[in-house]
Amino acid sequence: MSDVLLRVERGLGRITLNRPKTLNALTPGMVREIYAALGDWASDDAVRAVLIDGAGERGLCAGGDIRGIYEHAKAGQDGPKTFWREEYLLNHRISQFPKPYIALMDGIVMGGGVGVSGHGSVRVVTERSVVGMPEVGIGFVPDVGGTFLLSRAPGELGTHAALTAARLSGADAVHLGLADHFVRSERLPELVEALLGGELDVRAFAEEPPPSELAEQRRWIDPCYSADSVEEIASRLATSGVAAGEAAAKELLGKSPTSVKVTLQALRAAKVLDDLGECLDLEYRVACALLERPDLVEGIRAAIIDKDREPRWSPGRLEDVDRLSVQRCFAWLGDGELGLAVR
Repeated sequence: MSDVLLRVERGLGRITLNRPKTLNALTPGMVREIYAALGDWASDDAVRAVLIDGAGERGLCAGGDIRGIYEHAKAGQDGPKTFWREEYLLNHRISQFPKPYIALMDGIVMGGGVGVSGHGSVRVVTERSVVGMPEVGIGFVPDVGGTFLLSRAPGELGTHAALTAARLSGADAVHLGLADHFVRSERLPELVEALLGGELDVRAFAEEPPPSELAEQRRWIDPCYSADSVEEIASRLATSGVAAGEAAAKELLGKSPTSVKVTLQALRAAKVLDDLGECLDLEYRVACALLERPDLVEGIRAAIIDKDREPRWSPGRLEDVDRLSVQRCFAWLGDGELGLAVR
């Protein structure tokens, strides 16, 4: 069976990520196939909308195939750069798709899973949804347009989610602007059948989501994360007098010091950029720079390869990550630029 199932059913272009044993992690081949299919379906009058979902019971997609990235990065190869380039071009194509692009974000939706769903025009979460951008935990940064989405969340909720790799509920995802509709998982088969029948108004199946737990924590999140440096954010969290804030400080301080500093700067930059293309250009520069740093390989080793959950970051402390080393991650790539902002 193919890693991604592409077909047209009763006028609906269907994309099913089909690697359930890896929680539908995206491979380069899957990205290329989806990109090509969307190009064809955009001009095909027989296709009125697109629906993306994931095979299996666990979720839409856990992200990119980071084991493959690890092998290439460890060997000093440029394979990850090619993958990121193609993945980010796909994310942009999804955002520009001229017909309804409906994403069923049921279950786990992490990293690259957000990239293939969060830029769609109709984004559906359920009571089972667990959405997040966990990249700082593996020595990387929120990418696939994550800086664009999180920088536009209410207050500093997106900053909190990015710097702590917070796992968001379906209700949280709607509140942060990562999703549009909350539909009970038991109604998804009925929704899909309606879409196949030509009914494209998801609102008939949606209901008011439960209260967002994260939204209720803005009273301490906003003042803590509005600081200009990660050191100050961590200090405010640790002294917030709120148990959840103190726990967030511990989470943040356990991530790659380089990654959290670069992430904060990327989010602040993305907030004033005009569109997704510019943010993807920025993320590509950062991704290429971090490929040369030791934390990405070490972070994946600790999380996926050896699974000891004890990464040895370099540098290991926030105060040892100097401003110049952060700035270098945003350096112009010349002929190597992604170039979406000028396309």
